[in-house]
Amino acid sequence: MRNLSAWLLVGFVVLALTVPSVVVAGSNVEAGKAVYDKKCATCHGKEGEGKEAIAKTMKVELRHLGSADVQGKSDDQLKKESIEGTGKMKPVKGLSDEDVANLMAYLRTLKQK
Repeated sequence: MRNLSAWLLVGFVVLALTVPSVVVAGSNVEAGKAVYDKKCATCHGKEGEGKEAIAKTMKVELRHLGSADVQGKSDDQLKKESIEGTGKMKPVKGLSDEDVANLMAYLRTLKQK
């Protein structure tokens, strides 16, 4: 019986550590990654690192999306810049409110340590 209790505890801990990485504040990180891959990765890179060739062509600095500068922005500011564009970045069109919430959840997972 003691082993069963220990295994249940381990199971709950694993579940608790796994779920936040998939669902953040009611948003779906995996769905957000799909939106990112479709709408953002072309310029911002597969992992948010920014594509050097794009930055050079546009004569801009593409900060890593996990950098302190980007992650330090409020949710509203990050959302606005992600959707409406900023500087030479054009607006991203065709996203539902759910897509945007999921994208924001995914972007927060890119935070660098």
